[in-house]
Amino acid sequence: MAWRLGVRKGDQVKVIGGRDKGKRGRVLSVNPGKDTCTVEHVNMVKRHTRPNPAKQIKGGIVEREGPIHASNVQLVCSSCSKTTRVRHQFLADGSKVRACQRCGATLDH
Repeated sequence: MAWRLGVRKGDQVKVIGGRDKGKRGRVLSVNPGKDTCTVEHVNMVKRHTRPNPAKQIKGGIVEREGPIHASNVQLVCSSCSKTTRVRHQFLADGSKVRACQRCGATLDH
């Protein structure tokens, strides 16, 4: 079952569980169907690639980021720089934005 994720592409997050606990990074991609997200420099996996000269791909062992479950990351507020849960607010013009649970600052730019 796909839940509504609190993180979006480009958000700053902190890993709160798993092998890379304590690391911070930027969200590179989000997969709501599997409740996963890819965070830079977190969950590095080795991938063996075959060379393909037509696509300018060199072969060898490539290290890249793997997906991590969304429950293992927590959003970092840009204004108070602490980890926080996401709160949803309605602005005066009727638009809905994400807000920091701790300080109340809006997270959508």
